[in-house]
Amino acid sequence: MTIFDNQQDLDDIRQAIALLEAPSITIQLANLAGKPIEWSLSKLPAWVKNNVQNVVHAALHKSVDAALYTLDDTPKRASSPKSHTLAAATSGAVSGFFGAAGLMVELPVTTTIMMRSVADIARSEGFSLADFSVKAACVEVFALGGKSKNDDTADSAYYASRAVLADVTKHATRELIELAGKKGAEKTSARITTSQAGRTLARLIDAVATRLGITITEKMAAQIVPVIGAASGAAINTLFIHHYQNMARGHFIIQRLEQKYGEEEIKSAYVRLKD
Repeated sequence: MTIFDNQQDLDDIRQAIALLEAPSITIQLANLAGKPIEWSLSKLPAWVKNNVQNVVHAALHKSVDAALYTLDDTPKRASSPKSHTLAAATSGAVSGFFGAAGLMVELPVTTTIMMRSVADIARSEGFSLADFSVKAACVEVFALGGKSKNDDTADSAYYASRAVLADVTKHATRELIELAGKKGAEKTSARITTSQAGRTLARLIDAVATRLGITITEKMAAQIVPVIGAASGAAINTLFIHHYQNMARGHFIIQRLEQKYGEEEIKSAYVRLKD
């Protein structure tokens, strides 16, 4: 049986395609700010540009464990995107009063909220948060930027993003699975210690953080435009978390279908249905 023989799975992959091939977050930010992102970037203080990458790396590393620690491991439990969106919007509104300095302070908070929402969505799609390959997939979501205006219409923005991280992801996931297997064989806890997970995920997080840092810089540039302020700071954070919630939903639908039908069949169906 193929995915084309199951109407529910076919509907699910179509939903995933619509989410994953949506306009990029860069395009969405420019539309919301009403200015080209290049113009907004020119207004961003140099000290922010020079420091944002380090802050993003630190925030992403810390947010993985912090976010998952607050969620119980109950696969298929309904997700709560609205509560996470409200939290992100509130954080954006508060930081909007304090300019660039406020944005740098807010960044780790928003990153953790977004990571928690991504993990919440993974859980709702039937994945166990105790599985560290799922943790790797949660990190991977932040490398999914959506389709840019420069992308070839014949290409999939989603699979192009996955290809960039393929080697790192496969290596990290393989190590995580091996570690989990050893834990199981020893009849000890299936959970891997934070230090073990940190060492294994470090390369993946660093690769993703580099890409996310560019997007975060664009987000900050949009927020610092003079007409923005607190209200639009909330709007930009809402747009931002909605984007990654959509990427997460699409990504974990694809992951779930790949487990059922195999990676090649789902990729083939994805490309076929995308057009």
